[in-house]
Amino acid sequence: MHPSVEPGGRSNWRFRSSAASHPGAVRAHNEDNFVNRPDLGLWAVADGAGGHQAGDLASRIATDALKAVPSGLSATALLAEVRLRLAEVHNILLAEAARRGGHAMLVSTIVVLLARDDYYACLWAGDSRAYLLRDGRFRQLTRDHSLVQELFDAGAISASEAAHHPSANIITHAIGADALELDKVTDRLLPGDRFLLCSDGLFKTVSERELASILAVEEDLPAERFLRAALAQQADDNITAVAIEASQQTDWRVAGRIEPSAEHTRRHWGLA
Repeated sequence: MHPSVEPGGRSNWRFRSSAASHPGAVRAHNEDNFVNRPDLGLWAVADGAGGHQAGDLASRIATDALKAVPSGLSATALLAEVRLRLAEVHNILLAEAARRGGHAMLVSTIVVLLARDDYYACLWAGDSRAYLLRDGRFRQLTRDHSLVQELFDAGAISASEAAHHPSANIITHAIGADALELDKVTDRLLPGDRFLLCSDGLFKTVSERELASILAVEEDLPAERFLRAALAQQADDNITAVAIEASQQTDWRVAGRIEPSAEHTRRHWGLA
């Protein structure tokens, strides 16, 4: 486990986080990697694919690039830097696959959480997920880039069918696959917010109700608890979890702070 407690940038935000990864109960090799940088307000999970060595390499190149993001960036500059680095990784993976020839494939999912001042942003490609626990409500922030998600959205399969679909491992977007497409969500950050970033080996094994229950544990941030829950159910894939808690000296929900508009949130990240 990699626990950290750091002040969040130039504001009075503090972030407490922990991260852990495991090959799972079946696989000998772990192709997941993560970033745990509360000092930057930057966290990520990457799940590589492409076979032994290729998947691990793909996810490691992605997370190493994010770990090297410099400190002191504004929200706009931080978001732009992350996008630039992921685009560079995408091109590196495409070039390496071409160099290897044949049907070589080096791809990785990515889910990134950024926090700066009073806001968070989430970027992703693939089916690694971000969840938010706020005021007792646990919800998924990301939407899977997967064939199963597309079938479900089209009404072709039910939720129960999606959970056990034979094509569950087919993703439609990833770093290193065709054109890079990153989805994003942004919103206000509130004191007490808890986030979970994870690879599919976790959420396909442990129910959302149990994930929420583990994330809500008050005494610590339980990255290893997520792994233990998945291993107890004989997870057949790699498992990675990054848990983050945001805290602030003044609880603005109590103090009556004026809520910013969606347009203000977008301007904060340079999206307007």
